[in-house]
Parts: sequence; C-alpha cells; structure tokens
Amino acid sequence: MTGADPRRPLIGITTYQDDAAWSVWNQRASLVPQTYVDAVVRAGGTPVLLPPQPGGAGHLLHALDGLVLAGGPDLDPARYAAAADPRTGPPHHARDEWESTLLRSALARDLPLLGVCRGMQLLNVELGGTLLQHLPDGSHQKLPAQFVRHRVEVADGSWLAGVLGPDAEVSCYHHQAVDRLGRGLRPTARGADGTVEALELDGHRFALGVQWHPETDPDDLRLFRALIARAVTARAVTARALTARALTNASHRETSP
Repeated sequence: MTGADPRRPLIGITTYQDDAAWSVWNQRASLVPQTYVDAVVRAGGTPVLLPPQPGGAGHLLHALDGLVLAGGPDLDPARYAAAADPRTGPPHHARDEWESTLLRSALARDLPLLGVCRGMQLLNVELGGTLLQHLPDGSHQKLPAQFVRHRVEVADGSWLAGVLGPDAEVSCYHHQAVDRLGRGLRPTARGADGTVEALELDGHRFALGVQWHPETDPDDLRLFRALIARAVTARAVTARALTARALTNASHRETSP
C-alpha cells in the first residue's frame, strides 16, 4: 500500500484461488481479473485484494472502506441445504467460507458492499435464500467464456434506479440464479425471462448485488462510483463519530476528580 493516496477509499476485492501461469511458472495462485482492479481505480478507489485465508476477516474489514464480492465458481449447494445438480461445479470450500465470513462482518459493520454475479448469489444464500442451480443452456452464458448481453428492467425507487435509471444493457455470464429470496432482500432488477438480476438489502447503507459483470464495461463505471461514493460518506461518518468519542473521553478525564 506504499504510496496509496490516503484520500482514496480502500476497497477490498475478493479473489479466486486457482492454477495460473505466468513467465516460466505454472502454480497455485490467488488472483482476480484485472478488470475489477481497473474499475475500482478508475472510479476513485484503491483496490485491496482479499484472497481466501483461515481468519482475520473482522480485523481486516476495519481497515477497509468498502467491499466487492467478485464473481467466480458456483457456491456449494450444501450452504443452502440442497443436493448438487449434476451441472453444478465442484465446491470451493475455502473461498465459500472466507467470503461468507467477510460478508457477515461487512453487514455487521454496515460496510458498503457490491456483490458481482457469484457475489450477489452469496449475499442471497448468506441471508437464508436459495439458488436455481441451472438455467436453460445459452440463456445467460455462452460457452466457452462468452458473455450474453441483454437488457434488465430496474425497479422504481431502488438504489439501482438512482444509479442506472429504469433499465440497462448488461453483460451476464452465469448458469445459476436466485430462487427463494434471503431475509431483507428486495429484487430490484429482472431480465425479460423473469430472472432476478439485482438485489438490495433494506436497512443498510449500501448493500447491492448484481447478477451481471459491470467490471467488464470500462465505459460504464456508475456502479463502482456509487459504491465508492458511499464508502467516502461512510468513512466521513465514522471519522466524525470517532472524533466525538475522543472529545467526550477527554472531557470526562478533565472533569474527573
């Protein structure tokens, strides 16, 4: 973090753990597509990568101003008490557990967060919801590695509508979707086929999940800018609260006999 601008909010981004190749090496790595990093930087934040690890989520989040739950592999269906569909990918237990812990800690702190694709599904599952484990082939992803562009309709009065307006053209790559909604979540965007494309959590500063991949569109940073704007506001509120607490404590010390 040497040289990071202290005025730019620190935005955590969760990562994959996968085999990767670079230079002469081919080995296990913690990584994330560069598009996430670029989107956070261009939107005004400083990205901090958060690879799966055994603990420390709560301590780590105290240093962050916002969180991006990145896309990735299918969640383990056992997390929502379901048997695995044959078309569901193999579980990634370490990542599932780490990101669930991060998410719980972020919600407890009211840390601004954006869930992308898998990240939105994790938000739903963590709050007691379930997933449809397979959508019709080719409807929301094309193999191998081709995004599907389609339009989503955004709910009036939602955070998302305030950022994107009544509809948006988005890039999707997923074969699963939200089924039963988790506690406190509202669907705030849907595709033409009725698939839930965005979720918002009532009662929180900024807890938004989108089923698409906004990081892949360098010309549309609105969601990342909205996250970072909330992160800046949250940091200012926290700083004022800490200052007020310090002044109160100092006053008590001065008046104590």
